[in-house]
Amino acid sequence: MSKQDLRHSSAPYSRLSPNPNHQNVVVLPVYYPRHNDNYRCLRHCLAFTSAILLLSAALFLFYPSDPTLELARLQLNHVGVNTSPKLTLDLSFSLTIRVRNRDFFSLDYDKLVVSVGYRGRELGLVSSEGGRVRARGSSYVNATLDLDGFEVVHDVIYLLSDWAKGVIPFDTNTKVDGDLGLFLFKIPLKAKVSCEVYMDRNNQSIVRQDCYAE
Repeated sequence: MSKQDLRHSSAPYSRLSPNPNHQNVVVLPVYYPRHNDNYRCLRHCLAFTSAILLLSAALFLFYPSDPTLELARLQLNHVGVNTSPKLTLDLSFSLTIRVRNRDFFSLDYDKLVVSVGYRGRELGLVSSEGGRVRARGSSYVNATLDLDGFEVVHDVIYLLSDWAKGVIPFDTNTKVDGDLGLFLFKIPLKAKVSCEVYMDRNNQSIVRQDCYAE
């Protein structure tokens, strides 16, 4: 092969040789950060959590609860023991019961019943008329119980012993039944409180009282 033929055959290879001044450009797809999606998910989670908290708070505040009863005052007006012709007991109590409504709706009660007993045995009871207690309010109910000539044959030994000590224990039970006015509905509610009251027979005053709700 002649030199002229070699020059013609090498020409294409010289045209394909890399150009040192040529720059390669790589085209990449546009990437958008997902900040908006993360923010939207966080916002939905916060809204859901807030709704759950608000619903729980509403249920806690507006869920009906039974009224509370408190023996605000107990006064022994008279106490006496009769030994002739048989052993009997004369008693007179004045009571003040506090009815407290803890709900955000008014409470209507039909009646309030108070019973007085001695060493687990009921001596007598008294009931008062119904009434209404406003929302988040309290109402005071007064009642008087008179017992004349009550026989205490079964507890004569205990009564004589307590009488000699000067302190007589009594039991009081207070019950109330009512309805809570929740919009167009009436929700029945009830409460009961029991107290152990120790009375001084000399000055006819309360020495100590222990109350607990049932």
